[in-house]
Amino acid sequence: MEIVKIVVLGLIQGLTEFLPISSSGHLVIMQKVFNIQENQLLISVLLHFGTLIPVLIVFWEDIKEILYFKKDKRYFIYLIIIASIPTALMGVLFEDFFEKLFSSTLSTALMLIVTGFILLLGDRLANYDKKITNFKWLNAFLVGIAQGIAIIPGISRSGSTITASLVQGLNKEDAARFSFILSIPVIGGAGLLKVGDALSTGVSNFNITAIILGILSSIISGYIAIRYFIYILKRQKLIYFSVYLWIVGTIILLYEGLF
Repeated sequence: MEIVKIVVLGLIQGLTEFLPISSSGHLVIMQKVFNIQENQLLISVLLHFGTLIPVLIVFWEDIKEILYFKKDKRYFIYLIIIASIPTALMGVLFEDFFEKLFSSTLSTALMLIVTGFILLLGDRLANYDKKITNFKWLNAFLVGIAQGIAIIPGISRSGSTITASLVQGLNKEDAARFSFILSIPVIGGAGLLKVGDALSTGVSNFNITAIILGILSSIISGYIAIRYFIYILKRQKLIYFSVYLWIVGTIILLYEGLF
């Protein structure tokens, strides 16, 4: 694969991982544009892996307190564990199903449109004031289910988890914080599993330099996306992303139907 293609994919991954427009969906589309046939899911996961870094940077103070197991963060750890369980189970049980969807542009387009409506719902409900300390285990479990569904290309992980939190009354700031920190065990675990698969099957088809540059580009764009999305969420403007997704999804559906 050409280096420039992977770098572009990395930029798109970083932006779309934290902007609620589906990173996996955009990677499926771009892989089709670039005519990338091999290791589609593995490339996606490796670039996802790079987006852990900006989360660590932006939320380092929270993460540091979690690592120190501070008293006021123990409940947060509990919620993260509860929310990670359904995501992990869905990823393992439906891995083959999800992997097949990575080759379906039509399915991705439909899910982009669905994500637009998910964001519209979140936009209408982004005015509650429940704190994360008032979240119960069932609330966190439902957010984890939303994250598991977002493995489907075209469904935004950040959009789904934040909307699931907002629907249950969580305030905007805690919803964003919970969503982004929740991505760490899921993305990290998936990345480690796929790296292990790559090493066991061989990586002769990989351009290591291109992958490294792609990961670096995903880190930079991911950091920018997190900062921008928090700004947009506070101003309750998710509808802008909904419109974008409806337009992109419709264009792809029309293209697939015509050609």
